Amino acid sequence: MVSFALVSCAASAPQSGPASETAPEPAQETAQSSPPPVVESVEPVTLIEGLEHPWSMVWLPNGDMLITERPGRLRRVSNGELDPTPIAGVPNVLALSQGGLLDLALHPQFETNGLIYFAYADGNQQTNRTQVARARLDGNTLTDWTVIFTNNRDKSGGQHFGSRLLWLPDDTLLVALGDGGNPPLQLEGELIRNQAQNRQSLLGSVVRITDEGNAPADNPFLDEADANPLIWSYGHRNIQGLALDPETDQVWSTEHGSRGGDELNRLEPGENYGWPVVTYSEEYSGGPVSTEQSRPGMVDPVTYWTPSIAPSGLAVYRGDRYPQWQGHLFAGGLVSQDVKRIELDPSSGSVVNETSIPIGQRVRSVSQGPDGFLYVLTDDSNGRLIRLEPAS
Repeated sequence: MVSFALVSCAASAPQSGPASETAPEPAQETAQSSPPPVVESVEPVTLIEGLEHPWSMVWLPNGDMLITERPGRLRRVSNGELDPTPIAGVPNVLALSQGGLLDLALHPQFETNGLIYFAYADGNQQTNRTQVARARLDGNTLTDWTVIFTNNRDKSGGQHFGSRLLWLPDDTLLVALGDGGNPPLQLEGELIRNQAQNRQSLLGSVVRITDEGNAPADNPFLDEADANPLIWSYGHRNIQGLALDPETDQVWSTEHGSRGGDELNRLEPGENYGWPVVTYSEEYSGGPVSTEQSRPGMVDPVTYWTPSIAPSGLAVYRGDRYPQWQGHLFAGGLVSQDVKRIELDPSSGSVVNETSIPIGQRVRSVSQGPDGFLYVLTDDSNGRLIRLEPAS
């Protein structure tokens, strides 16, 4: 097993001339004037194996890592070792197909309140929904498990729970919710995916809530009678990548299409992202989902992928381990089994370059660690925790 010891990628200090020609500069000043290291490529280094379909990861203030496993377990990694005993206190979840114990996020004031937020599937095969709960971490046990949000439409089957969580700078929480599933699944007499255009339904939306689960006073549809006050954006199929750029406060998302048409979106409050009215997706049974790919009043994707990469996990890089990749997006791919590095034009926000970092297993989650490295979780019965290290 590989330890969590950091790998140095600092460039060596430039050499001074002969003593007779130039007096050497003080070592501290020389180090400060060294150019940042250039990382041409990275190598995936496996740190932990034996995780069962891991879904998300966070770091505790003491450096430990918490990882959710979809069947319903919360695991701790400490000093490079996976604790064989799961953290106690996770209630039963619906571990069905895409459902289970999914995302987790520390409360912004975790160091004082110890609260962790979880998104998960609840119910049974016939009637289920996405929920968000919070609990307090006490040693190796969760206490005070409290449900603070429940999707307002039940569905059947094990598809499209969404479930990514993201704290905004104002300490409100975004929750990404899937559209409920593929045809022929129906709700209220029509295909359930049409709920993504129903502003009274939360299926196919991103909701914004307080840490207590309420609607913030500045949510975009708070005062509109035909819309749910929790909705922040809508018209989504199944977002499983959600990330904040800490320098610009821009929110980015990746969402699954149907047989292609996976999307990268720049999310803004109050906007309609089109699904299923406008899309590049194809029906699994054949033929286009829609004859329209764009329409006034609906936001076009920044880019899309056909054939599908099945995106899951997203990070905006703002560290010093790969300094030339500042502001680049890193999107995991389940089908493509890689991480896409996406370079954006800083003025227009359009994609100018995309490269692949092969992983070799389905990539479920991508996160920047407190040490500045990128970490990856793979979705497999023998899932792995991987660190992307500068190639030697």
